Amino acid sequence: MVISVHAFPWDVLGDGPGFVERFERSGADAVTLAVSYHSTRAATPLHPSRRLVDARYAALYRPVREAAWAGRRLVPQGPDWTAEDAAGEAAELLREAGIPVNAWIVLAHNTRLGLAYPDLTVRNCFGERYAYALCPSQPEVREHCATLAAEALRGLPVGGVSLESAGQMGVAHLGCHEKTDGAFPPLVQRLLSICCCEACTASWTAAGLDPGEVRTALRDAVRDGAGVTAPGDADAPGAAGAGGPWLPGELASALLSVRQAAAAALRSGVLVAVREHAPQASITLHGHPDPWAAGPSPGLPPRLPSEVDNVLVPCWPTDPATADLVSALAGRATVDAYVTVLPPARPDDLSAHLARLREAGAARLSLYHLGLAGSDRQPLLAGLVKEFRG
Repeated sequence: MVISVHAFPWDVLGDGPGFVERFERSGADAVTLAVSYHSTRAATPLHPSRRLVDARYAALYRPVREAAWAGRRLVPQGPDWTAEDAAGEAAELLREAGIPVNAWIVLAHNTRLGLAYPDLTVRNCFGERYAYALCPSQPEVREHCATLAAEALRGLPVGGVSLESAGQMGVAHLGCHEKTDGAFPPLVQRLLSICCCEACTASWTAAGLDPGEVRTALRDAVRDGAGVTAPGDADAPGAAGAGGPWLPGELASALLSVRQAAAAALRSGVLVAVREHAPQASITLHGHPDPWAAGPSPGLPPRLPSEVDNVLVPCWPTDPATADLVSALAGRATVDAYVTVLPPARPDDLSAHLARLREAGAARLSLYHLGLAGSDRQPLLAGLVKEFRG
């Protein structure tokens, strides 16, 4: 079993000995270190010189080389709140302490670039753009993500690579003082996560669909589904071609095929870049067994790319149903269960939660988050590591 703990570069820098000691007390095998990450305001409750980091925009925590990005519209920005090569420096400190490092790379989630170039973002059937979501159907986005992965890993010895948002982001976005939580039932969230940008509609046309008719069908389905709390089991769009009250089966299947083809093209370029710069690294893909899932862990295709070694499955909710996500994948992938020790997770619920995940087939464990966890939650990390090892 491989167990990792997640961290940001600023958790390590300026607190090398303290961070290393906390890692050692956790009993984990490796640190999964953010190398490219979206905007965040992060607590640093145990750092000796700060308590907050305001990472105001998505950043690449490696040098942004002009030669790599020349002639591009989509160019990542380096941080001004930490060192230019913060990830490189943090990784070096960890390696010197004998701690294996995985590179955590966030790909298609970048609000700054989405605001600058809205034509490259996800657009719903009402014409509304999601600035945080770069659309994988756009060739510029796929090229950007491949180059981002290459530049994140250039000259950075790592034992593993963890790829987040390697597909389409959807309507749900936990940021910007979110005021949409609970506004849309699950069915409507799915519909509002179907991208209607120019590149996606061009693919619809190529598939024999009329974009205007599709957008109308989506808007009608959104209005009809406003009072639906969740699709019934027989109608749940958990497989290609599922129809029912949300969309006709043939239309759903065609739209899903377009999304999957775009995500596959994005992953392909990224995986080539990863293999070039980290040929021996184990590759973990953030993913979800529901092919219609959108977000940091987008829906997985029926057949995983051969280059992918593990699938990181979001397991933050501690209710028994979460284990179903693991069991849905355990037969076709090495499942890495992604578990948080932070609120609202209740410490008393986590032990039973881990037991269910192991029983469902989780072979690896990723814990969130060594830097964000305060002194009251640090012992949980060590306890869960011990329990998962059995």
